[in-house]
Amino acid sequence: MEMLQAFDEAKSGVKGLLDSGIQKLPKIFIRPFEELLQESTNHNHKRENIQVPVIDFCEIWKPDRRKQIVEEVRTASETWGFFQVINHGIPLPVLDGMIEGVREFNEQGLEEKKKYYSRDNTKAVRFISNYDLSWSTTASWRDTLTLSFSDADHPHGNELPPSCREPAIQYSKHVEILGNLILGLLSDGLGLEADSLKNMECSKGHRLHCHYYPPCPEPELAIGIGNHFDAGFLTILLQGHATRGLQVMHEGQWVDIEPVRGTLVVNIGDLLQLVSNGKLRSSGHRAVCNGFGPRISVACFFSGPVNEAKIYGPIKELLSHENPPVYKEVALSEYLVKFFAGGLDNHRALDYFKL
Repeated sequence: MEMLQAFDEAKSGVKGLLDSGIQKLPKIFIRPFEELLQESTNHNHKRENIQVPVIDFCEIWKPDRRKQIVEEVRTASETWGFFQVINHGIPLPVLDGMIEGVREFNEQGLEEKKKYYSRDNTKAVRFISNYDLSWSTTASWRDTLTLSFSDADHPHGNELPPSCREPAIQYSKHVEILGNLILGLLSDGLGLEADSLKNMECSKGHRLHCHYYPPCPEPELAIGIGNHFDAGFLTILLQGHATRGLQVMHEGQWVDIEPVRGTLVVNIGDLLQLVSNGKLRSSGHRAVCNGFGPRISVACFFSGPVNEAKIYGPIKELLSHENPPVYKEVALSEYLVKFFAGGLDNHRALDYFKL
């Protein structure tokens, strides 16, 4: 606990440790022996030549093409809980600009970054290393800048760090449009009206979690982010194409999701599994460490109206005598309290609301 406290009070994050010249991994970042042993045992059984589905949104405005894309999205969301999207409409300069903005923020002077360091998760802009530092099994080798767009006009432009202000504003606008498009495809795939998930306010407000994974001195002992399930409805992830790290659990094995420039990764969150009554799958995923880098990624979370009294449960149109509810209704505020009550790598809020 003393090491954790000292790390947090330094407000310099993981990159600060690396910049200090460390050659060995601090103990708080070393994974448990049993976990490392299991990892070593399972490595030989890792599945090769298997790829997360890639879906091309080209000509999505054509009725026949849209119908095909809906089927591909539905199948991937039911079997993998993950898929990749190309020709999604977000210009390449916007994607590259967002990655570069995150890089500039993390590689600027420490005193400027410290201005944003906070564990107050109600702040629209905050820089932190390991929001669950005191509860997780192992500290993750990453720093995170969170930008919350929970309200239409918040955060104001001058609240955003200058290093990534314009890229974040531009990317936020584009990714919100894409998020609503994907929710429309998922609504169609569930047999609902196209605007059903949007009208449920699944996309009301979003947050950009900008992750920076510095090179790790002992990557085989650490983890970028442990196995976890996203709490919200939908996540759209932009990966910097220079360094790999993202893995998804599929049929009991870890599968790499290679970073490809211009490609976005989409995954189903726990709340979407809940409202679809388990039809859509939220899958476990993680980020492994590398001895080179940095690796940069930007996760956009669509988690609904987190500041309002909203209740979610299985969608009534999806229920029947043969398909009864498997989850109870839950207030979003209660759900979030459960989510923040434990470490990301050893706790899943959705499990508390099973019937």
